[in-house]
Amino acid sequence: MSDIAVRVEHLSKMYRLGVINNGTLWQDLQTFFALKFGKEDPNSKIGENKYSGDKDHFWALKDISFDIKQGDRIGIIGKNGAGKSTLLKILSRITAPTEGTTKIKGKIASLLEVGTGFHGELTGRENIYLNGAILGMKKRRIDEKLDQIIEFSGIERHIDTPVKRYSSGMFVRLAFAVAAHLDSDILIADEVLAVGDAEFQKRALGKMQDLSTGEGRTVFFVSHNMQAVEKLCNNGFILQNGEIFFKSDDIKMVIKKYFFYDQPDYNTLQCEWVSNGKEPDNQYFKPLSLFITDSDMNLLKGANSNKKDLWVNIKGIIKNIDPAFCIGYALYNEDNLLLYWSHQTDVSQNDWPKLKLGECLFRSRIPKRFLNEGRYRAELFVSLHNIQWLFQPGVNSPSVYFEILGGLSDSPYFETGKPGILCPILPWEISQNF
Repeated sequence: MSDIAVRVEHLSKMYRLGVINNGTLWQDLQTFFALKFGKEDPNSKIGENKYSGDKDHFWALKDISFDIKQGDRIGIIGKNGAGKSTLLKILSRITAPTEGTTKIKGKIASLLEVGTGFHGELTGRENIYLNGAILGMKKRRIDEKLDQIIEFSGIERHIDTPVKRYSSGMFVRLAFAVAAHLDSDILIADEVLAVGDAEFQKRALGKMQDLSTGEGRTVFFVSHNMQAVEKLCNNGFILQNGEIFFKSDDIKMVIKKYFFYDQPDYNTLQCEWVSNGKEPDNQYFKPLSLFITDSDMNLLKGANSNKKDLWVNIKGIIKNIDPAFCIGYALYNEDNLLLYWSHQTDVSQNDWPKLKLGECLFRSRIPKRFLNEGRYRAELFVSLHNIQWLFQPGVNSPSVYFEILGGLSDSPYFETGKPGILCPILPWEISQNF
């Protein structure tokens, strides 16, 4: 495999809903040894589409192949249910594939969910030694790393407390510190870093960059936080319905494809989001819809001239009123670059919109001839200022999309896009007596 750290060939994983085995111990053993020695499962049905249309079978992954070089930082992104966690479990040897093979060069340290590999009755210190032993490390080697692990985790005061008493944040701090400092060649991290606070997430991302660039470790990173993916990873791919929808050596292209090209119709961007009732619940605000309109409340369609104001509209239900309540949106360009945040508390407190219980509509104007030509994404955010995220951009917030084309200026020189991200029309004066 030379410099190839991971090779996946025609990998598929099928789950049988409601069924956990073949029915007999003998058939289970036949399936186990067939998979172990790379032979066809004698208990599987024949045919490429053998389970298509069968409601009792579900393909979590379907015929995916890729090679990962040593030292690469791979971002795996996709919607919920796309197959990301299933892929990581197969790579981590937690579950076996239904079809295909995986070839891995080196030891793997996995962070798939909070508390994975930890024994609740053991202390944090004892679990460090337990995880090291699982990775095949000698006690002497673990002793050498122990102080670094405890310091990085930031839970020195509780290191000798049974981990069953840890909060989820403490769990993930210690689990990541162990995985990052003990000897492994490949680090696999699922969405668990979302549990940590902002300061720890920053340290964790920095550590993974150091492991990859400085120590040559390979990193697989799954997250819905695209800013973290872009900062850490150098390449990646999008999973969609268990298949690789798009892959590139440029992580920015992967993120761009995920946000702007994964639309039912690329030529008709979705300018409206409507709640399906499955959003995370909280006691303060329930979003109902997010949509972009013109000044007359007409929903945007296709490409839009920049000669008129645009409006970001947020409809929802205020369930409880809190003085720290903030609602607004984050605006990103086509390269996933954050242009600005805007919320209802940007102005003087006397000018804040008055909050009332019940259904309401928040509106914010995007001035005409402010944005450049291109495609944009507006992402809802709701929070209690400096206290709690209710809907966090890049993590669990709905988005809408729109496009600006033409109408940037009355000047004959710049009727279309100008260099730069924004394209404001600013006043100019000339003075000759100064």
